[in-house]
Amino acid sequence: MNLRFKLARWPLVMVAGLVTISVVQAGWFRATRDIAYYSPCAVVASADGRDVFVAEYTANQVVKIDLASGALKKVIATQLPPTGLALDSKAGILYVTLEAAEGQVAAYDAETGKCKALIPVGHTPVAPAVSQDGKMLAVCNRFNNDVSLIDASSRKELGRVAVCREPVAAAFTPDGRRMVVANHLPAMPANSDYLAAAVSIVDSVSRTVVTNLTLPNGSTGLRGVCVSPDGRFAYVTHTLGRYQLPTTQLERGWMNTSAISIVDLQADKLLVSVLLDDVDLGAANPWGVACSGDGKTLCVAHAGTHEISEIDRLALHERLDRVAKGEKVGVSLSLEDVPNDLSFLVGLRKRIKLPGNGPRGLCLAGDSAVAGLYFSDDLAVVQLKGENPVVRLVSLGPKAPLTQERKGEKYFNDAQFCFQEWQSCASCHPDGRADGLNWDLLNDGIGNPKNTKSMLFCFQTPPSMSLGIRENAAKGVRAGLKFIQFAVRPEEDALAIDEYLTKMKPVPSPYLVKGKLSKAALRGKKVFTAAGCAACHPAPFYTDLQSYDIGLGEGVDNDKPFDTPVLVECWRTAPYYFDGRAFAMKEALIKLNKGDKHGKTSTLSPQEADDLTEYVLSL
Repeated sequence: MNLRFKLARWPLVMVAGLVTISVVQAGWFRATRDIAYYSPCAVVASADGRDVFVAEYTANQVVKIDLASGALKKVIATQLPPTGLALDSKAGILYVTLEAAEGQVAAYDAETGKCKALIPVGHTPVAPAVSQDGKMLAVCNRFNNDVSLIDASSRKELGRVAVCREPVAAAFTPDGRRMVVANHLPAMPANSDYLAAAVSIVDSVSRTVVTNLTLPNGSTGLRGVCVSPDGRFAYVTHTLGRYQLPTTQLERGWMNTSAISIVDLQADKLLVSVLLDDVDLGAANPWGVACSGDGKTLCVAHAGTHEISEIDRLALHERLDRVAKGEKVGVSLSLEDVPNDLSFLVGLRKRIKLPGNGPRGLCLAGDSAVAGLYFSDDLAVVQLKGENPVVRLVSLGPKAPLTQERKGEKYFNDAQFCFQEWQSCASCHPDGRADGLNWDLLNDGIGNPKNTKSMLFCFQTPPSMSLGIRENAAKGVRAGLKFIQFAVRPEEDALAIDEYLTKMKPVPSPYLVKGKLSKAALRGKKVFTAAGCAACHPAPFYTDLQSYDIGLGEGVDNDKPFDTPVLVECWRTAPYYFDGRAFAMKEALIKLNKGDKHGKTSTLSPQEADDLTEYVLSL
């Protein structure tokens, strides 16, 4: 391992009310392994609130930092990118999820940093959660669409619970008997009147799903979840897309709003979704969420607008109770009105601007909220007491110059580029992929919404858009800035986004077996060629860059040729076709292939159809 050691000290600096602390070495030598960026993605506080552990995704390490001084107390090197943290303070164990197709969760001694165990879990494990008694550990296996439940004492996986689609956050109730899981994307066709992601309520004892609660229409991009100290409510952050409206404006959340959905855990039902935006200022890309130990305060990190919302939780529920009883509050006459009320949080919430960029992971430490600033490699420490919260910035280390790719990724996720900060590129393309919704973007007429496409390989496979409206992805990027974000940006910003999208890498399919095609997929590969699929979907991107009328156009788009889509990573891009009419790949390949216009699949045996589906989902 290539190690380089640095010893450095920086003074404490106060600038215009902002305290900045660079990580003070305090006699410790730091092994950095030629780190360019740190990318803090998760934070968790010690029981006394004096220290925080930080998962540094692109640095392949977890660090322990003294919050008061900013002193670096411990560095734990990880062989894989760390994606999430959970701390069992009583046992002194720090759990870290490690990203890989064959993922792991590592158990570290929180004091010494020594690895006590490596527990195999699923594909891209994230968001570990530990029960209050320390007996149960849960890990979200994002691309297996399930949750591992692990016995903490034996460190053995007890079993997995299948949930909906891409579980990305989980939290136990105080008694440890229930778990709330946030599923990132909708798991349904996109051409229906109602389309939304769901929250799964899991019985951790029987290891079964109690119910899947579908959120309000347009809910997508779920990111964070927490449970109130009394176990009565869960809070889930997400984007709330108004996808049924033509994209003619942004004012008053016309396209995308940001929300926190409240789940009643006593009744196992969705209570209400509350908008986090203001009337003329969006609060894009809500991410981490945390509730204070006394239950009085709820905090939300806004990754797109670089701020933290501090919400009076008790007053929020008092206001919701009044509305539920029929009392008019603002413009809301009932709970059904609340998800459309941009003024509902007025007087209950402070929006605290952070000096860095991209707060994602969030925790509460004593009287402070601590957020990891993904793109500026800092921690924001917000003292919540008082009318005017004080923000301290703790630098995680020396700042490396931004490469064009890193700059483009930052811009892609930055809602400050957008008029009134309602959305970023990532609002509709989370992680550069798709939100699962249909949008009427007006670039090909009105009244013909199209399913959001993944941006993977968009520069390598022109033209862009389902109908090939944009000659190439570069023109699509610039049109997006102008007509979707309603912004005028310098050309260098678009060039940086171009570079980021060009450098995107595919994630290995969860259908692979130890990185290789399964026996069924190998048989399916032969069917893929024999059925003529390979003619229009040749390797390496599995598209011939041509457009065809495959008999699926309707209405305005009837008899129009559609661009041949990239099949790499198609296991991740459901629903399928220009209008998202098929959620299952087998349905797209067989049932919706009328007249064998996209491959001769009508005469395939059931086994051949299954094998073909397995192969395509393995790409």
